[in-house]
Amino acid sequence: MAVEAVSEILGRIRAELPGLRLLTDETDRESYRSDEASYLKSQLPMAVALPESADQVSAIVRLAAEHRTPIVPRGTGTGLSGASGGIEGAITVAFTRMNRILEIDRANMVAVVQPGVINADLKAAVAKEGLFYPPDPASFEMCSIGGNIGTNAGGLCCVKYGVTRDSVLGLEVVLADGSVIRTGGRNVKDVAGYALTHLFVGSQGTLGLVTEATLRLRPAPPPKATLLAFFADTDGAGDAVERITAAGLVPCTLELMDRITIRAVNDAFHLELPDAAALLLIESDLPGVAAEGELDAASAAAEAAGAVEQVRATNAMEADGLRQARRLALRAMEKLGATRMEDVGAPRSKLVELLNVINRVVAERGLNCGTFGHAGDGNLHPTFWWQRGDAEAEARVTAACEELYRAAIDLGGTVTGEHGIGVARLPFLELQRGPGAVRVMRQIKSALDPLNLLNPGRAI
Repeated sequence: MAVEAVSEILGRIRAELPGLRLLTDETDRESYRSDEASYLKSQLPMAVALPESADQVSAIVRLAAEHRTPIVPRGTGTGLSGASGGIEGAITVAFTRMNRILEIDRANMVAVVQPGVINADLKAAVAKEGLFYPPDPASFEMCSIGGNIGTNAGGLCCVKYGVTRDSVLGLEVVLADGSVIRTGGRNVKDVAGYALTHLFVGSQGTLGLVTEATLRLRPAPPPKATLLAFFADTDGAGDAVERITAAGLVPCTLELMDRITIRAVNDAFHLELPDAAALLLIESDLPGVAAEGELDAASAAAEAAGAVEQVRATNAMEADGLRQARRLALRAMEKLGATRMEDVGAPRSKLVELLNVINRVVAERGLNCGTFGHAGDGNLHPTFWWQRGDAEAEARVTAACEELYRAAIDLGGTVTGEHGIGVARLPFLELQRGPGAVRVMRQIKSALDPLNLLNPGRAI
């Protein structure tokens, strides 16, 4: 964008929104260049706006439309698909200052929040009211509700409580021309018109900018009962998941870590997990003795699948320690070098096959990779690492990821279970969904954003 054009739009934004914090210094903008998918080559945004209200967001988007300037919405930057990385000549709209919990409505069991609210802060606030907000990405202590909505984030409780979309009842959204609409509301049942709320959830900022969300809450469950089951091979862990599902059990957590991940977590955080080929973290939040009964049944399924050792937490502190081992998996991998965390999924009945494909691809290509993830819903995160600056190794990882995408699709699965298409997986959306479905997606995008200014080149 020409210097004169940049000066003109930034001048208009400053004139109309004198109270807006607008970052234009190169050093300030640099920290908004990329998200957690740092292996992707992002660009430096033209400017970074930090609005504090929906009115400010509306004005920014309207002025951007008038000047044909792209907009990149951004939460806290913990995304893993490149969707909030900078675009040259674009304005990044960061929602970190729109961080208020507007209301906790106990009567209707909903919370009304701005997009910059941190997931963990919302959980803590509603817990004081005896309520529970289920979505819990591993980065819940850092990620924002707006970012969770943008990616339709998952987490450790998905197997029982679903993804973010299942907890969103309504949204306030700024459209590409700066106008504002509301979708949904506080009704548990509402089938009036198209399901616009669900359309915006997971759209990664390509259809509109969320400025407020009405979220479904649940009664706070009892403290979790927690079990770790260790296996001599990943097939056994996958078989245990299938047995647990077939038995009709619905644990609130059913997570997997392979040997490489276990060792990385032990080394990085001085833990003492047994050196098994795989472990399953199994948790129940049923009341009272029902939780122990569910874990007993899960334990029996794990033993039938060949578990070589099982450890059950005896109190809440032990349970939290066992759970933290899983949450620390990515951080442990990041200490090993440059990382790329993938997000493939398959039907639960194909989990063993997916694990075998991952192990085969890693072995054949001679790569470093640890696999962990949400085994209970078939969503795994093979995470590769290589020496920083090793372009040849990075290229081999890219080729391996593309092979995994194709294999997941062949299994009837997905190239992304919770991180989103973003930039990383764009070429594979049509392969998974088919040209007809992608054509419809493009028509929706064109109808809502005819100038293609909202996060262009992402998600679709």
